[in-house]
Amino acid sequence: MATVLVEENKKYRKIINVLAIAIPVAVAVLIGIRQKIDLGSWTKVLPHVIGMLNTATAILLLMGFYFIKTNNRNLHRLMMTFAFILGAIFLVCYILYHISNESTPFGGSGFIRPIYYFLLISHILLSIVVVWFVLRAVYFGYSNQLAEHRKAVKWAFPIWLYVSVSGVIVYLLISPYYV
Repeated sequence: MATVLVEENKKYRKIINVLAIAIPVAVAVLIGIRQKIDLGSWTKVLPHVIGMLNTATAILLLMGFYFIKTNNRNLHRLMMTFAFILGAIFLVCYILYHISNESTPFGGSGFIRPIYYFLLISHILLSIVVVWFVLRAVYFGYSNQLAEHRKAVKWAFPIWLYVSVSGVIVYLLISPYYV
């Protein structure tokens, strides 16, 4: 039985490693396409949807943290599952927006400008890194490998929470400049 689990872990670790590289690369390639795809004017609302998704994800992460600290594993799992699903929806919305719209330049000036760019750059870089940790945390949580789950979550939770909250702040700072 232990041999089966070891082999299964190897298989899923490979899948997680491939996805953790493939997802950010695919996003970068899709966003990097210079010829924008006309998906219609409805995509103009997506930054606002993305802001709400980031807000909801941050709330779910905090609720999941609360529930695990109060030893309510069922609600913890539910909150984290919903956070993961919202992350997937966020990714789809983010890609749809960026393949169909030009980037919105930040119009702020003064002291807020370097703050905005620090948040934006750290948000983007950590959003790439967190994919690997979140995939591992979800796999180990759902396969009931709690020691491995805790190791992954030690990094996944704070990075994911930072990415979600910084995403909301970046959205709030740039939202006045959306056309």
